[in-house]
Amino acid sequence: MWNIPVRDPRPDAGRFIDILMGRVRRDVPPLVEYLVDDVVMKPIVTDLLGRQWVARVDGRAAQKAHLDNFVEFWYRMGYDFVRFERGLGFDVKRVLAPDTAPTSTKQRAWADEHHGSIQNWADYERYPWPTVSEMDFFPFEYINDHLPEGMGLMTCHAGGVFEHISQIMSLEGLCLALYDAPDLVRAVSDRVGELMIAFYRHLLDLDRVVALFQGDDMGFRTGTLVSPRALREYALPWHRRFASMAHAHGIPYFLHSCGNLEAIVEDLIEEVGIDGKHSYEDAIMPVQDFQARYGHRIAVLGGVDVDILAASSPDQVRQKTRSLIETCGERGRYAVGSGNSIPSYIPVANYLAMVDEALD
Repeated sequence: MWNIPVRDPRPDAGRFIDILMGRVRRDVPPLVEYLVDDVVMKPIVTDLLGRQWVARVDGRAAQKAHLDNFVEFWYRMGYDFVRFERGLGFDVKRVLAPDTAPTSTKQRAWADEHHGSIQNWADYERYPWPTVSEMDFFPFEYINDHLPEGMGLMTCHAGGVFEHISQIMSLEGLCLALYDAPDLVRAVSDRVGELMIAFYRHLLDLDRVVALFQGDDMGFRTGTLVSPRALREYALPWHRRFASMAHAHGIPYFLHSCGNLEAIVEDLIEEVGIDGKHSYEDAIMPVQDFQARYGHRIAVLGGVDVDILAASSPDQVRQKTRSLIETCGERGRYAVGSGNSIPSYIPVANYLAMVDEALD
């Protein structure tokens, strides 16, 4: 008998946060997720929840219908929260290609790693910097005002400071500028950081926000994408300010960051003040090993490797999920979910197997 969709959801965002902050010891680990792609979400909304799918389009009526489905998805899948993000429209050069995932009709986009929008001071001066006053916060406000009883909102600006710097300047351009024009890197990082600070002032006015859950991918398989020194100089101070804003409002600051961050984990815990870490890959450091090393100091979120979710059978996904519940869950300060997110190429059956096993 499947446990999803949950017939009588009883979300408890307060308990969810208490578990991750260590205020509740050795409770059943709750579910957590960073992102679920629309390609995976759509058949669940239509086939399991029996609702009509509405794509993300302009117009308030369509937006409301889409967001109603979005909230219902998180609610009926057994989560204690809705995680939602949108960001300011930073202009970046992208490489586009068709999404090859089955049933997907959209394009996938990657940042151009070689040619940035800002390569020199002249580019900086004419760059079309977004403004927070032009940002439409309606989706955040609508979700905040339409959460079922007991649910909270985990939210953030879509994309972190390092991600935006490395996309605006391109990764190659950033690496060169770190040596040739550090003052330009400083100007770009400060401009991005200040805009995000203003963005967060709006989000933290919402009364159902239970955590800031910021993403900022700073690593790859064997190390950080730029030197730890550069991250300490241009990115981590902004995360420290975001964390301080969250803490001033009495809520935790969780960080999603991909890659091998071993060189800066101590900085993230001691200097930035993160309350939890998300994004794990077995080939780098399995989540249970990370938790054994750092789990007594911060919460550990997710960890079911995306390779397993993408290429294994539903039974194998269940076995991996159960293993993490019995190891990481037993230690406490843990929530079970994917090691990264649920992209379009994850079979729906595998995602459902993970969630169902967690709810069993």
